[in-house]
Amino acid sequence: MRPIAIIVCCLFASASALAQPANLVLRGGNIVTVDETFRIVDAMAIRDGRIVATGTAADIETAIGPDTQIVELQGQMVLPGLIDSHVHPSNASTFESDHEIPQMDSIEDVLNYVRGRAKVVPKGEWIHLSQVFITRLREQRYPTRDELDSAAPEHPVSFRTGPDGSTNSLGLKENGIDKEFARKHPENVMVDPATGEPTGVLRKASAVFKSRPNRSAKKLTEAERDDRLKMLLDDYNRWGITGIIDRNCNDSARAQYARLLKSDRLQIRVRMSRSLNPNGDLAAIEKKLDTIAADPYFAGPDPRLGVIGVKVFEDGGMLTGSAYFNQPWGLSTIYGIDDPNYRGMQYIDHQRLESLVRSCVQRNLAFTAHCQGDAAVDALVDAFAKVNTEIPVGPTRSTLTHSSFMSKRSIDTAAKIGIGVDLQPAWLYLDARTLVAQFGEPRLKYFIPLRSLFDAGVKAGGGSDHMQKIGSLRSVNPYNPFLGMWIAVTRTARWHDKPIHAEQSISRQQMIRFYTINNAWMMRNEHETGSLEPGKRADFVIVDTDLLTCSDDQIRETQVISTWIDGKPVYQSR
Repeated sequence: MRPIAIIVCCLFASASALAQPANLVLRGGNIVTVDETFRIVDAMAIRDGRIVATGTAADIETAIGPDTQIVELQGQMVLPGLIDSHVHPSNASTFESDHEIPQMDSIEDVLNYVRGRAKVVPKGEWIHLSQVFITRLREQRYPTRDELDSAAPEHPVSFRTGPDGSTNSLGLKENGIDKEFARKHPENVMVDPATGEPTGVLRKASAVFKSRPNRSAKKLTEAERDDRLKMLLDDYNRWGITGIIDRNCNDSARAQYARLLKSDRLQIRVRMSRSLNPNGDLAAIEKKLDTIAADPYFAGPDPRLGVIGVKVFEDGGMLTGSAYFNQPWGLSTIYGIDDPNYRGMQYIDHQRLESLVRSCVQRNLAFTAHCQGDAAVDALVDAFAKVNTEIPVGPTRSTLTHSSFMSKRSIDTAAKIGIGVDLQPAWLYLDARTLVAQFGEPRLKYFIPLRSLFDAGVKAGGGSDHMQKIGSLRSVNPYNPFLGMWIAVTRTARWHDKPIHAEQSISRQQMIRFYTINNAWMMRNEHETGSLEPGKRADFVIVDTDLLTCSDDQIRETQVISTWIDGKPVYQSR
């Protein structure tokens, strides 16, 4: 079709769309469409939950009928609904169902919490504390066996951060971990080099360490769990979030989303990366993949709920001293590393990783793996590249998850293959101080390398890895998208005196794409959401700050006035 004919058709379609009154019109503001040219308009018309026109107020005047709701923006900014590429809502929503857990910034905060729990938990029962990252404690280390003993001498204690953690003497005893056991499991049990006694710090703890649930903790009914999940999803809406990807969705969480959808309580778009155990018989894994591919939420996803693929864990964590690197971690009192050749933990070998990628791509499932260190990223990129010579990987929307440490080679290869990258800016803010202390600044050149990814044309999407608590700034990790935008623009790290590789900062336009259209692409939903264009669903957020012109510090202070999905408000501040 000739260009002139295309223009005529578009004009005809627009005129046809405006021939009937709109249900809703917004006008008099800065409506950021996030279309290909990042057009900003002052009016938008919506009918039956979809955008029918954008332009000037005069352009859409004919769409206003006697029953049209009109929102006078008075200069306010409108963005496409924000999307978080990485959350864990089901577990996060129930984390404080028994009792509130305070912010912890030091070992003493941790010990005070344990002391408080020791007063209410029956003697002999476990005290659990998880995901208090040592990189975020001022001392930058795990609490030791002796410290935990002093806080809870009559309770076994489990302090877990990702795959690693620490425990006290009763916790070690209950698991049969002593000096002899430590000698046989040097990769798991950290010891005092002078005595050979376990320090209480455990690597890949689940391989050698088990704890029991606290029998006195509050037990939630199915209805109570669903109510708490709805409470969290409502708080996502309160911060302008209209879409999320659950990046390790198990059967229980899938069932929860389905129940909320059925009862018309799912006021957010959810896409699921189903959890997958990569170990064991490959034929059994492929049978599991067949089941996931046959899920009706994959074959014919609902507008609100769908499956996109699977997630596995390829290496450990950068916050716990177990990410898999090309170069050794280096000796570390922060992470308790005394082996100069230690490079971290690799959980999946190259051959198995390639087989998993191939099996997913053959079923059109998006494959992703938790990969933090640059060696883990390289391994997954290489697996994608190998499979891509046989079957195109890009159309599956497969991604690298976290990929906090990258290289120019891995970025260029990701761009060539067409895979996405799911990143967490808040980790730069909360954890870079510790990483600089451990590695030195030069080694962080490609740490959360946003500018390099955008320049290469990689679809980079902003996420939070929200794991615990309800509350956009008190959560672990914080899911406030405006905090993430501010970090992406400024590269600011807490308790650190200068930006972390400021050359990797991105522009205001890019920071908005980072939380909108790029994540819609990862959701396999960019034809429906992620930008404000005629024909797309009317998911948008009205904010009190012009994010394109405000000062850097004002970005993180942005407040949401209202959030809309399918042209209906799901949150209003007033």
